[in-house]
Amino acid sequence: FYGSTDNLYREQLPSLDSLIRDGGRKLCRPATVTSKFPILSWLPRYRLEYIMQDFIAGFTVGLTTIPQAIAYGVVAGLEPQYGLYSAFMGCFTYIVFGSCKDVTIATTAIMALMVNQYATISPDYAVLVCFLAGCIVLLLGLLNMGVLVRFISIPVITGFTMAAATTIGSAQINNIVGLTSPSNDLLPAWKNFFTHLDSIRIWDALLGICSLVFLLLMTLVKDIKWGNRIFWKYLGLSRNALAVIFGTFLAYILSRDGNQPFRVTGNITAGVPPFRLPPFSTTVDGEYVSFGDMISTVGASLGSIPMISILEIVAISKAFSKGKIVDASQEMVALGMCNIMGSFVLSMPVTGSFTRTAVNNASGVKTPLGGAVTGTLVLMALAFLTQTFYFIPKCTLAAIIIAAMISLVELHKIKDMWLSKKKDLFPFTVTLITCMFWSLEYGILCGIGANMVYILYSSARPQVDIKLEKVNGHEVGLVDVKQKLDYASAEYLKEKVVRFLNHQNGETHLVVIRGEEINSIDYTVAMNIVSMKGDLEALNCAMICWNWNIASAGVVCRLKTDLRPIFKFDVTLEEVVAGHFDSPSHTASTVTMEA
Repeated sequence: FYGSTDNLYREQLPSLDSLIRDGGRKLCRPATVTSKFPILSWLPRYRLEYIMQDFIAGFTVGLTTIPQAIAYGVVAGLEPQYGLYSAFMGCFTYIVFGSCKDVTIATTAIMALMVNQYATISPDYAVLVCFLAGCIVLLLGLLNMGVLVRFISIPVITGFTMAAATTIGSAQINNIVGLTSPSNDLLPAWKNFFTHLDSIRIWDALLGICSLVFLLLMTLVKDIKWGNRIFWKYLGLSRNALAVIFGTFLAYILSRDGNQPFRVTGNITAGVPPFRLPPFSTTVDGEYVSFGDMISTVGASLGSIPMISILEIVAISKAFSKGKIVDASQEMVALGMCNIMGSFVLSMPVTGSFTRTAVNNASGVKTPLGGAVTGTLVLMALAFLTQTFYFIPKCTLAAIIIAAMISLVELHKIKDMWLSKKKDLFPFTVTLITCMFWSLEYGILCGIGANMVYILYSSARPQVDIKLEKVNGHEVGLVDVKQKLDYASAEYLKEKVVRFLNHQNGETHLVVIRGEEINSIDYTVAMNIVSMKGDLEALNCAMICWNWNIASAGVVCRLKTDLRPIFKFDVTLEEVVAGHFDSPSHTASTVTMEA
């Protein structure tokens, strides 16, 4: 059937020469350059009518970015201006390297929370991590390692996001009512809240709760049917800016008599940050801290922060790609460059922001050039508005953060998992609990580990159906393997076949293993096939492998050439059984070949 069989089972290895030649050709193609610099693809096709739409979208995103950046600077345990330092360079860099027009790069609540533990020691730690995380992400992107994000399932991502949102929102429960908390962790924050109820500042609590209600209600105005719907849409998108403007105005007016009723943000360093190398050493309380000591302090965050930032930007890009294929590796290149360039202007780690990306999309952005408007707006705020930021009430910023976190708690996904596959609630629950009560870094690893348990369990226990069939008057054990076999499942297949034969009390003398769906096996499986044949012979039973994939059969035949006759191809089951029981002249399509 296969013609010449001399090399039928020879292992096909890729040619090193062809790999180098094809790789060189690919590198020299113009398409390769434009794939790494997407601006070369979309900028020549830019239309004048896009300018106004990009400007409006960029301006709207800027109004959302500025108050959120200040708030996330506080979440990170840094001075508020560091949030603004993190909010402009990514906007400019993504224009050159980004492949999704809607994505907005800036610090997020999750990134801020993850750097909080060491940023409170010195801002230099946050800036250094921004640089190192950028280098790691860039390297992974250049190596086309975007495929790695596929190993993190949606239940794990959902559990992580909900845990982070709950922790961040809980950390602000004190600020929204005017309390100070010694910790941003979940349980200490709530403990501090309930043990200091008598210290709640009435004015802060009133403004904070009213601001939160206002922000939540403003998410609904886009659905108003009467009047100008475009007006309602942009009014809703500007809700954060409106809350900050009102709170700042109120704090300024009420403080003119020298009595400030609110806890305010306070002094914010004016001016654009200097462009300089990120710090590779620092000084803490007068003591010199070397680069090695800084890395030791940061620890596992050097792995978790790049991973989480990649997850966020790839997930956001896919959500807003609208039918286009997202190149995860290129998004990693863009994110890496955004972090590297950001570290030169004192930025903390950044990634794609879902909230601001949604605003960008809803505002009708046409190209990544809208990010230039957002970045310019942040720079102008740093240059001219920092004195105004002094009066921003902390309760207003807390309300903005809590409102943003509420949108990240997607309870409907729990219902979806329950309805679709209840087993997926296990990795979700593991991730959620460990992230909330241990740490985000180790929690996501626990979630991935829980998911891997499912993958390994499925691999170790493949679907194998064994039934007794009467063919041509002979009872035959038909083994149907429904998936590929690997080292983890090798023993399972043998155990199941031998156990089946033991239950037949020696009445079955032929087992046929159908291998149409076995597209790959390894050395361990091949050794177990050889061993199983010997076990079956001890039970006075023969074994035939029927219609196996040639590549899979080749692994066994290269290992033991004398087993080649047990593989039968392009024959019916009746012919296989007849060839074994009736007469040697009926042996059909036994492929014989040389190594």
